[in-house]
Amino acid sequence: MLNLKAKLSFNKDSVSDPDLCDRFAKDDLERIGALVWESYDKDKRSRAKWERRSEAGMNLAMQVAEVKTFPWHNCANIKFPLVTVASLQYHAMAFPVLVDPPDVVQYRVIGPHAKSEVVERAYRVGAHMSYQRIEEDRPWMGLHDRLILNNSIIGTTFKKSWMSPERGYPVSETVLAKDLVMDYYAKSVESCLCKTQIIPLHRNEIYERCVAKLFRDVRQEAWFAAPAKVPSPDMQGAKQNQRQGTSEPVADELTPFTCLEQHRWMDLDGDGYMEPYVVTIEYNSKCVLRLVARTEWDDVEQDGGKILRIRSTEYFTKYGFIPSPDGGIYDVGFGILLGPLNESTNSIINQMVDAGTMRLTAGGFLGRGAKIRGGVYQFSPFAWTRVDSTGDDLSKSMVPMPKPEMAPEMFQLLSLIINYTNRISGANDTMVGENPGQNTPAETHRRMAEQGARIYSSIFKRHWECMQEEFRKLYILNAMHLPQKKSFGSKEGWIMREDYLGDPSDIAPVADPNITSDHMKQVQAQMLKQAAYTTQGYDLEKVERRYLKAFKVDGIDEIYKGPGKVPPLPNPKVMVEQMKMQPKMEQLKLDKQEMLMNYYEDRRINNAKIIELEAKAALEMEEAGGIKEGHRIAAFAAAIGAMKAHDEHLKSMIDQMLKHMELEMEGKEDGSSPDGTRVGGVVGQHLQQSLPGAASAAPGGA
Repeated sequence: MLNLKAKLSFNKDSVSDPDLCDRFAKDDLERIGALVWESYDKDKRSRAKWERRSEAGMNLAMQVAEVKTFPWHNCANIKFPLVTVASLQYHAMAFPVLVDPPDVVQYRVIGPHAKSEVVERAYRVGAHMSYQRIEEDRPWMGLHDRLILNNSIIGTTFKKSWMSPERGYPVSETVLAKDLVMDYYAKSVESCLCKTQIIPLHRNEIYERCVAKLFRDVRQEAWFAAPAKVPSPDMQGAKQNQRQGTSEPVADELTPFTCLEQHRWMDLDGDGYMEPYVVTIEYNSKCVLRLVARTEWDDVEQDGGKILRIRSTEYFTKYGFIPSPDGGIYDVGFGILLGPLNESTNSIINQMVDAGTMRLTAGGFLGRGAKIRGGVYQFSPFAWTRVDSTGDDLSKSMVPMPKPEMAPEMFQLLSLIINYTNRISGANDTMVGENPGQNTPAETHRRMAEQGARIYSSIFKRHWECMQEEFRKLYILNAMHLPQKKSFGSKEGWIMREDYLGDPSDIAPVADPNITSDHMKQVQAQMLKQAAYTTQGYDLEKVERRYLKAFKVDGIDEIYKGPGKVPPLPNPKVMVEQMKMQPKMEQLKLDKQEMLMNYYEDRRINNAKIIELEAKAALEMEEAGGIKEGHRIAAFAAAIGAMKAHDEHLKSMIDQMLKHMELEMEGKEDGSSPDGTRVGGVVGQHLQQSLPGAASAAPGGA
């Protein structure tokens, strides 16, 4: 129990305060720091055996070979990659299926008759959260990649989700199980009363948070001015250094401080009810850096000013691999599950190699009768070594050591262990891409692969549920901290805070928990496409987009515009007939052009005659003096009228041909252009200007 001089009132003001350290005296902060450190140390010691098992499993996965001294120094120490193959196989199957950008998050719409505005809001939320994970929080995908691989080996990994004030958006960070120490009595992450994250912070990071008033100002304290002290080698990962071939450097100003961020319950107001807080301390000095409430005031249930219940804010999401059969909070991974079998396999193989070494190397007993100088003799081809003894004496004095023989049962035992290890991990020949046999039918091979993937089905669904819980936390953070309206992406997408006022339970990963491979996704997409074209009621556009996405086609929006937005492809048979008719059509076109040119030439000659007759008629009218001239003028008028009628006929023929040619170019049969206006004028003017003789057409022509 804490015996503090000052009590902290748990109210709306203290809950919203970014740092409560200034409300306590120095002695009280020292007591809080000591309590945090003792709780961490107690919990860490309680899981010491689990840490050793996890380290051993990771060593097997990374095939770390340590120096062996039995049966002799530097004897065989082969690490057979059973855990490595199992973890890599699961990772290769899980990551591409569970994380397939650009769409990672979706907001599900429940019910077939949802309103259009609800569907649009769900689309905006899914697009915005996917953009946050892939584009804004760029490390997220790489960290999730590492999480899947680490989770398959260790069995338990965590994601920490919080609103980053520096970046301005929610982030999710992968936290390894070795860096999150949990209470011994915890049954789940949410019910854990005390969990401590080990966080290395550089001097500049602490300085920046002190300036931003997120940390208590410790810049003048002695521990901050001195070089950071390295904690115990076990805490900093001596095993990790051994696996990676590194060693801890000498501490200097670039060495990060080791901080403990503890999410715990404490009674700081003395009312007998513990409240949730987050306390951050520096490991060596136990100095408190930050103290903040771990809840929102809306999550505090009261009755007449008395606290009834507090719902704490949970930052961590547990990703489990295989649940521990005994109900423990740490799940089981391949490193722990296959560790004993892998160690047995290593022992048998090393014994075989050591036996082979004994058979190849000379050794035995040397009697006193052999007159040989002391020392080590090295033999090379075609070399003879002189000794003082006779050959008979040497044969009597030298007795070779019996050569060990490996029993065939050892090979059978080795095969048995490896086969059952592959059964547990699902890494059989078919699943790792090997051909089971040349005469194996295709359907049998597919069934074998499907049965081999069944062991991963429950793990896939479990991981999918964990991703859903992580996205739910990020959804709530967006609802609390997102601006009223914000654009994202190419500035065409936008999101509003009120879009996040729905039910957080409807947020989910885009990945299908029942699909465990790309092949299953492609088969499902093909079956869906076939059903859509044979049965009414499907949304063909969505079916086609899912089909293209299943085959990982890039630029779907550019390639597929949707039904009705692209003209249909021509019939291949029609195209062949058109190709056959092309020469005839070209000849017909030339004939039409020649006919049109003849019409223009006839019109030109006819108009010239009209002009000539009109000139003669005008001259006769000037010289007219009698009836005879009047008859001649009437004859001129009749001839001119006949020629004008012929010109109108030629003009009509030309207009009809121009309209027909215009319709052929436009592909219309109704005699109208795409905008609804009549055609022929523009094309006619163009053809008149391009055909010879058109420039000399009569004023009464077209």
